[in-house]
Amino acid sequence: MKEITQRKEITRKFAFATRVKNIEISGIRRAFEAASAASGSADSPSPARTPSPARTPSSTHSSTPARTFNLGLGEPDFETPEHIKEAAVQALKSGFTSYTPNKGIPELREALSEKFKRENHFSVSPEEIIVTSGASEALHLALLAAVEKGDEVLVPNPGFVSFAPLTRLAEAKPVGVPLSEGEDKNEGFTMSAEAVKERITSRTKALILNSPANPTGAVESEENLKALVEIANDHRLTLISDEVYERFIYDDGLTHTSPASLSEVAGAGFDEKGRGGVVTVNAVSKTYAMTGFRLGYLTAREEYVEQMLKIHQYIQACASSISQRAALAALTGPQDCVAAMKSEFKRRRDFVVAALREMQRAGLELEFSVPRGAFYIFPRVRDETEFVTALQRRGVVVTPGSAFGSRGKDHVRISYAASLEVLKRAFEVIQDQPLRFGSADRLDDGGRGAL
Repeated sequence: MKEITQRKEITRKFAFATRVKNIEISGIRRAFEAASAASGSADSPSPARTPSPARTPSSTHSSTPARTFNLGLGEPDFETPEHIKEAAVQALKSGFTSYTPNKGIPELREALSEKFKRENHFSVSPEEIIVTSGASEALHLALLAAVEKGDEVLVPNPGFVSFAPLTRLAEAKPVGVPLSEGEDKNEGFTMSAEAVKERITSRTKALILNSPANPTGAVESEENLKALVEIANDHRLTLISDEVYERFIYDDGLTHTSPASLSEVAGAGFDEKGRGGVVTVNAVSKTYAMTGFRLGYLTAREEYVEQMLKIHQYIQACASSISQRAALAALTGPQDCVAAMKSEFKRRRDFVVAALREMQRAGLELEFSVPRGAFYIFPRVRDETEFVTALQRRGVVVTPGSAFGSRGKDHVRISYAASLEVLKRAFEVIQDQPLRFGSADRLDDGGRGAL
């Protein structure tokens, strides 16, 4: 009895760190859990690589759906290409299972250096690259190296769920920049230079960009990115550019632009190569259907890299040796697999857009911007909680928009990283959904930088 009392006293005295208590489990994780509950599985669901035949959704409102259609996942449903899997297998069989250099194996960093020059149109040396355990680690390193306690970081609102929590873990304050939905529904959810300027203070130290964007599918124009790079230079901000969806842009004539390639337009304050305080973050996860390999990378000026490397070597040491060999095969091997995935994602996007437009023609007050990249669409609904819950009961999982910031409220993120068959079945349920999509007044931003 005395021992139990002592344990209770110890428990009462212990308190977790504020930096941890101030962040929450992500809305995407909650969607995983909802899908698990709906399917009766205790594990987070992963998309079926070879979809099994689906039953036609019942028109009755059963509390236990015949099948769960998960449109909440942010990962490709394709198999990792064979040549990449084979490289991983060979690495394992050959005993390539030890630590690697902290920055990553030289041949992979050389391939990445060539990739940046060929595809992103800026030059970095292999020594200015760190291979990380996913893009998430790269973002974490960039923030830890760039901000101090009490600094402010401008993040897109709505934006990827990790941006604000990672900022808080660095003991800085995330300040939401409301994205412009605009009159042109093909140009929605972009970050305007004016909105950024309005939120810069003496404590602002970094700006995070994400194009193509999660959760909206928006793609920033080169003209707008030039303006944002200029602002970052003028105010001596570190610009962190998350480019993990760069290969998935669908509209003719539209291409991905890396802010690092535009640094020279900003004038003074940049090094002899024209590069300023831009940290470019990327990964092989989405491009090559390698999410489980946890292999990302970053590049920046040498002085940035050296500071980030100090953190990386203590929290991670190095990325997986096997994953690095697989990533090398991905970058240097055939790229037709990427083109095939892009083509299929475009076909799915077009289906989802057509399905939502059909709902508009049926009289539903539905608003959405046509996604130009990534594999998400972000429509506005009347009440996201009611809508998401009703769909879950009928076996369709989508992610509530408020998971992505205050300006995501009363939206939902629908992922089309699921087979066309699954999308068709899921939209049979969505189109039969008795809740009406609303066209509520646009949200204000809740004051400066509200998240």
